[in-house]
Amino acid sequence: MSALDLEKLRMSGAGKAIAVLTSGGDAQGMNAAVRAVTRMGIYVGANVFHIYEGYEGLVEGGDCIKQASWLSVSNIIQLGGTIIGSARCKAFTTHEGRLSAAFNLVQHGITNLCVIGGDGSLTGANIFRKEWGGLLEELVKEEKITEDVAAKYSHLNIVGLVGSIDNDFCGTDMTIGTDSALHRIMEVIDAITTTAQSHQRTFVLEVMGRHCGYLALVSALASGADWLFIPESPPEEGWEDIMCSRLGEGRSRGSRLNIIIIAEGAIDQNGEPITSNYVKELVVQRLGFDTRVTVLGHVQRGGTPSAFDRVLSSKMGMEAVIALMEANADTPACVVSLSGNQSVRLPLMECVQVTKDVQKAMKEKKFEEAIQLRGRSFENNWNIYKLLAHQKPSEEKSNFNIAILNVGAPAAGMNAAVRSAVRIGISEGHNIYTVNDGFEGLSKGQINEVSWHDVAGWLGRGGSMLGTKRTIPKTCMKNIVENIRKYNIHALLVIGGFEAYEGVLQLVEAREHYEELCIIMCVIPATISNNVPGTDFSIGSDTAVNAAMESCDRIKQSASGTKRRVFIVETMGGYCGYLATVAGIAVGADAAYIYEDTFNIHDLKSNVEHLTEKMKTDIQRGLVLRNEKCHEYYTTDFLYNLYSAEGKDIFDCRTNVLGHLQQGGAPTPFDRNYGTKLGVKAMVWISEKLRESYRRDQSTKTSVV
Repeated sequence: MSALDLEKLRMSGAGKAIAVLTSGGDAQGMNAAVRAVTRMGIYVGANVFHIYEGYEGLVEGGDCIKQASWLSVSNIIQLGGTIIGSARCKAFTTHEGRLSAAFNLVQHGITNLCVIGGDGSLTGANIFRKEWGGLLEELVKEEKITEDVAAKYSHLNIVGLVGSIDNDFCGTDMTIGTDSALHRIMEVIDAITTTAQSHQRTFVLEVMGRHCGYLALVSALASGADWLFIPESPPEEGWEDIMCSRLGEGRSRGSRLNIIIIAEGAIDQNGEPITSNYVKELVVQRLGFDTRVTVLGHVQRGGTPSAFDRVLSSKMGMEAVIALMEANADTPACVVSLSGNQSVRLPLMECVQVTKDVQKAMKEKKFEEAIQLRGRSFENNWNIYKLLAHQKPSEEKSNFNIAILNVGAPAAGMNAAVRSAVRIGISEGHNIYTVNDGFEGLSKGQINEVSWHDVAGWLGRGGSMLGTKRTIPKTCMKNIVENIRKYNIHALLVIGGFEAYEGVLQLVEAREHYEELCIIMCVIPATISNNVPGTDFSIGSDTAVNAAMESCDRIKQSASGTKRRVFIVETMGGYCGYLATVAGIAVGADAAYIYEDTFNIHDLKSNVEHLTEKMKTDIQRGLVLRNEKCHEYYTTDFLYNLYSAEGKDIFDCRTNVLGHLQQGGAPTPFDRNYGTKLGVKAMVWISEKLRESYRRDQSTKTSVV
């Protein structure tokens, strides 16, 4: 949304009242959503109310409904759970309960309600909206409100935000809390992997997902689990023999551990539960492996929300307020969903119905239909997991040689992309080579053929296992051509940032001089700066944002403890302000200076004045983010000196340059999953182009003969 569009919204809500509540199970990111609804509501001029303890507070009224201010939601974006509480309320399921709720809303002049919860909570909100007119009529008859009041508040607008760690709501790519839950799961899996390798153990991990296997599926994909159980796709008859055989094969090839992931709602073909203890006993009895069970439980709901969830919740909360401002008496209840990278509005009850259809299909044992109803993303994840979990003999040998290399700066998730590309290439029957140290390694002949098991254990590794350099082809073109000829390379898969784009472009431009370069080439974007064209996300950027966010969380904590302190934090990104912008949203920074949004001394003065006023409140700390090349002259040192001078006797100032810590660390679940998907997509595309080229060549040869 442009600044002009935002300005048009300012004061559009004057005279209106908005209430927000959280209901059902808590999910990390709910606080960020409450914060966004509150502040966007205040921005548009509305009175904003928090309803405490969900629908229970709505029915009880009184102190459970409180007007919120801008400062009411300060310093909550990093908190898990929900500060306004959540409770399951039987009273609201009754007519009398909803009548009380309507009276309590009218008492505060509230006709706009934002509900953050699961499908049950949102369904309840829609029933409430449909009954609203009748409820007001009853209140008039009971002389609790006047006819004038009933006429003034004649319709109720409802907007839903889906808060559920299970990602079990159809109509949105991701629900609030899912990414954070995956973070908790992957932290446990990474920790367990090290001890399992030490003792050659098998671990059975049970994750949440009573009716939806999303958490189990994505964590299995992101960890390279040996076996997976999800309720949407029960294993075939005789799965016990197949699983034990596969686990045994892995150990015979030198693997020191096995990871089995099971959703708590996993079932067999007959609908009978498959428990983690049953799987453990099976492995012990059949294989004699030292096996342990870990049930993650509510740890998946806990902890601080990830950067993705904070930004997602902020986007959705803002969109929810805009939707409420635009609603009228004829507007149906909507749910704010995520489609790709954009917030969209969908009819609430249509999404609820599809979600119910999934449960119906599973009860009727129509499991393929259930997977399709879950959505394209779920089905894609499931198909990719099946492709990568176990090596299957290729139908035929292609004799195509494909080389994979990393170029530019390291980015977390590169290894996941290499792993999936290698394994899909081998499944397609190709000979796969990896190149060490990018184009420089290609010029020096640092080329090795790899097998399926050579890339085992790469998913959770940060950096680049192949090594990566910024060298571009024009400095060593002849040697690159010579090695492409020597190894008879038919296709190149280059994973990297701007240098990867530039390098492949140089190879393409050199085709007129070197016939050997007339080969298939594909680039997978991987850069923490997220500064390359053609994609909303590049591999590594999510991990980098989370690294910056975690550092800023600690810095905010330090500033809050010290009082009257402002931190100026410099992020990486070159001339791209993505890291500073997204990290700024995720941590609730007071300002973010980026190259793309020009600023001057007047803007700096305004920000200093804002922080000066802020120090007079209870929130006596400040955080300012600066993209490393946001301005030629307004450097980090300049900002430090300016803020220190202008804030003298009001606040003191500190600087922190995050530097290369943003490139390090284990990749996030998002980057592991994203890198895996892009690796598969790239190799499938390369395979199609190679076969097309081969058929075209064969056709040409036949016609010549």
